[in-house]
Amino acid sequence: MKPTLFILAAGMGSRYGSLKQLDGVGPNGETIMDYSVYDAVRAGFGKLVFVIRRTFENDFREKIISKYENHIPVELVFQELNTLPEGFTLNPEREKPWGTNHAVMMGHSVINEPFAVINADDFYGRESFAILAKKLQELDGKTGHYCMVGYRLSNTLSESGAVARGVCETDSNGYLTSVVERTHIERVDGVIKYKDAENYWYDLAENTPVSMNMWGLTPDYFEHSHKYFVKFLEENINNNKAEFFIPLMIEHLISTKEADVKVLDTPSKWFGVTYAEDRPSVVDKLKKLVETGEYPSPLWKN
Repeated sequence: MKPTLFILAAGMGSRYGSLKQLDGVGPNGETIMDYSVYDAVRAGFGKLVFVIRRTFENDFREKIISKYENHIPVELVFQELNTLPEGFTLNPEREKPWGTNHAVMMGHSVINEPFAVINADDFYGRESFAILAKKLQELDGKTGHYCMVGYRLSNTLSESGAVARGVCETDSNGYLTSVVERTHIERVDGVIKYKDAENYWYDLAENTPVSMNMWGLTPDYFEHSHKYFVKFLEENINNNKAEFFIPLMIEHLISTKEADVKVLDTPSKWFGVTYAEDRPSVVDKLKKLVETGEYPSPLWKN
């Protein structure tokens, strides 16, 4: 069975103001997401699922989904604040979404096969999709075995300033043992360093694996998530800033030994628009990838 690509796009409307302003950074106005979908199709993914907010469904169907429909089946699911397990009532003062793992949970009704999870506005690279598709095909029919594409830290830095990254630790067999969020990483005098809460600097190796939110999961993950989300809400239902993130869920499953997560190394360079100043560099990188024949231009021909 072909794996599914699940794209987290529920934050898109708020970040861009409107889908009409989805940033065209490719030579023919392509978005970063267009490249992810193109890479997924050629890697052997069989279906796309987007999670969005219902308020921009029409806009999304018209501007985004229409591009892909002739190339791959597409499903749409919705993340809403009041989508909560039985027995829980939304605090009327809450405005913040419940986080990335809550968004993933919305896919349970349409995903019955191994699936990848990515952010809508990150460029992940051709090799990463190929590596992940291959692993997900191996996981078909299995439970409790997940994976994550681990980017080499040096391939994810911004030239415009410090970045936050989920720094991964693995065991001797390449399985994830923890993800630690380092909120200030940058290259200083040629060496990659991170600054801790006390403003002390520590070196990080160039090839340190980091999570860029590119996960490989199987459908049993939905059941685990539902169970743990209930516990999370028991503690956080009135904390209007609490979010149910994917790494939180993954850490829980690793610590309880309910699942393991294989870290897959990729040579791909990750990039995105972390700072406004990053945009010209993203445009330039995509232009070069087109010029070297990595992608056609225009990307999609209906």
